[in-house]
Amino acid sequence: MTPCDRQALQAPVPSRRSPAGAQAAQDVLGRLRTATEALRDQPRPPGAVKLAGTDDLWRIRIRDFRVVYVVADEALIVTVVRIANRREVYRGL
Repeated sequence: MTPCDRQALQAPVPSRRSPAGAQAAQDVLGRLRTATEALRDQPRPPGAVKLAGTDDLWRIRIRDFRVVYVVADEALIVTVVRIANRREVYRGL
């Protein structure tokens, strides 16, 4: 094991209770807010994927989170169905 490997293993992981963890959570919330607000202008941004097996569900990725939404083109409406961690977002859809 090299000194760099040992240093990487000893690097502290920020928790939500630490100032660094709180900042990381705020960063993710800001990215989610920005991405969902951008859906107003561009409901199918680059990277958006239509979910297989559904008629109208789309998803975008923001770090470890997924935003699942519906686009009603005829009414010009985007409805966010769910925002959750990637492991849980598709359960029950």
